[in-house]
Order: sequence, then C-alpha cells, then structure tokens
Amino acid sequence: MNAPPRKIVHVDMDAFYASVEQRDDPSLRGRPVVVAWRGARSVVCAASYEARRFGVRSAMPAVTAERLCPQAAFVPPDFSRYKAVSRQVHGIFARYTDLIEPLSLDEAYLDLTAPKLPLPSATAGAEAIRAAIREETGLTASAGVAPNKFLAKLASDWNKPDGLFVIRPSRIDEVLLPLPVDRIPGVGKVMTARLAALGVETVAQLRALGAQRLESLFGRWGRRLHELSHGIDEHPVEPDRPTLQISREDTLETDLPLLELEPLVRQLAARTFADYRRERQRDASRIARTITLKLKTSAFRILTRSLTFAEPPTSAEALADAAWALHARVALPDATRYRLVGVGLSGFVDADAWSAQQRLFDPDEAE
Repeated sequence: MNAPPRKIVHVDMDAFYASVEQRDDPSLRGRPVVVAWRGARSVVCAASYEARRFGVRSAMPAVTAERLCPQAAFVPPDFSRYKAVSRQVHGIFARYTDLIEPLSLDEAYLDLTAPKLPLPSATAGAEAIRAAIREETGLTASAGVAPNKFLAKLASDWNKPDGLFVIRPSRIDEVLLPLPVDRIPGVGKVMTARLAALGVETVAQLRALGAQRLESLFGRWGRRLHELSHGIDEHPVEPDRPTLQISREDTLETDLPLLELEPLVRQLAARTFADYRRERQRDASRIARTITLKLKTSAFRILTRSLTFAEPPTSAEALADAAWALHARVALPDATRYRLVGVGLSGFVDADAWSAQQRLFDPDEAE
C-alpha cells in the first residue's frame, strides 16, 4: 500500500530579531530597525521590513546599511533573548507534531501528515500555529503548506510578512513553472549565470532540458535540479538531523598579517572544542575528524585549509595546535592582511565503525 502524501508546513518568523526588538521597545515600532553593532567590521543580523524598503538586507556590512538608511535605529543583537523566544515558538510547534526539523532560530519544517491534535487539514494546522504564535509571543510568522519540504519553503515566502500560502498537488506546475530558476535552493549567482548561458531562466525552461542533459552538464546536482523542476523532493522532515559541522569565527577590528593570528586561532579552537564536547555529550556515537582553518583577506577573498586526521582531536589544545599548523599551507604574500578567522570541525563519522576500522588496520591487534 502506498504511503499517504506528506503534508509539510514551513514556518518562518517575520524579520525575527528585528521584530523581537520592536515588540520589546515600543519606540521602535513602525521605524526602520537594523539589528547590528555599529562599525566598519559589523554586518547586519536582521532588518525590519521598514528598513528593507531602503534596500537593507541581512549579512550586508553595517556601514552600507547606514548609508542606505541613515535614519534607521541600530540595535545590538541579544541572542539570549532571541533563543528564549525561539524555544517558546518551538513549544507551540510541539503541540501539533513531534516531527519538527529546525533550520535556525526563526524557521522550521513541520510534518502534519499525522498531527497530534485533530485537524481538518494541514492548512488549518498552519493557521492555528500562526495564531498561537501571534497570541503568545506578540510576533507574526509566515507559513507555506505543500506536499514536500522544497515546495513548502517556496510557499512560505509567497505572502510575507504574516501570510500563508498553500501549494496543493494539483497546482504544483501552475505555481512552479513560471518561477525564475534562482528560486530553487542551491541555485545561486554562478549557477544562474551558467543556466542563463544555456537559455534557461525559468523553471519551465529548466525542466525542458531533461534529466539526461542536466546530469551530463552538472552530474548528480543536475539530477537533483531535474527533480526539483518537477516539484519532487523525497527528503523527510528530520527531527534529529545530525550535526555536520561545528565552527567558530570572528571578524577582527583591524586587519592583521597571518603570523599575528595565532592567539585568535587558539581562542576560536577552544570555543569550537567546547561546542564539540557538548555535541558529544548529546550524541556520543559520532566523532569529528576534519579540522578546518578559515580566513578572509582584507580584499574579501575566502580561503579554507583542512586536514583529516586518523585520530580525532581529544582536547582543546590538540585542536588549537592542529588548526594553527594549517596556516603553513596559506600560500599568500606576507603582506596580505586578514579580516576574519574561523576554526571548524567536520567530517563526522560513526565512532564504533571508525574504531572497528582502526582495529582492522592496526598491526598490534593482528593475531
């Protein structure tokens, strides 16, 4: 017997950080608000819809935001407050389903195929969730309802802010085919340009290329593009999605040469290892074996240097030593200055399988 079609809801809080600030400070309501520290090194964490009308966007330099909207109120971020509100919102989600896949503090996928509460439809569930968020937090959320995660995320952007959009199976082609290809997740500026060179600007034109042509051009990603052009996404909502990477990074107040970065690399390694230790307490079955040093030059060029070890790091000091050793593989002129440094752990593997493999190839264990 075939499984029933999934009923997926994507909930996205509207201008989350900025909306929390406006809620908690009445003097900010109706005004353009930029959540960011002031200064040449700062970037925008969030912008209210009033600020977005001036072109202010998340991740742009704060100085650019200030130039675009000099009348904006700049508010330093308070992540402890945002996390508290996020927990409150996720508590609302949990009344309706246990199948919740958080993407960030302000958005998540929910599977309402078999909800915990009696609901006439997933659309009714999304409406009830949005109403509860408004009543209990004083904030608004937008939601998309669809047969899969890809389409639900598309739908949640449709009527922002404070909107709801439903893509029923019978309407997938009507909604999807006219869209520009850059609405597909993973199709960024470079891929958009490559597709445009092929005469592909819409999802309909992408679909017309066919699976074989797309796969010949882009490999497995081409196959995935073909599936998405048909609205196909079989990925389930994963409540306990495994961690793929743990990292910490920091932007410097003053650009520095490479050899002056060691103290910061070691500080970041210590913080990364503390995060890793907490992750291991949560799930001891997985270990990280790849260490990455990330650098951004004063010209905004990003470099990463990685190394996968036979033995995973067992202390903050070991991680710091390994991360700093990677600086020797940065083959840029000594005069190069750096504005950002990061240290990360990735390459997670199953601890038991890795241990068994090590014993298999350890001559001391051989008979």
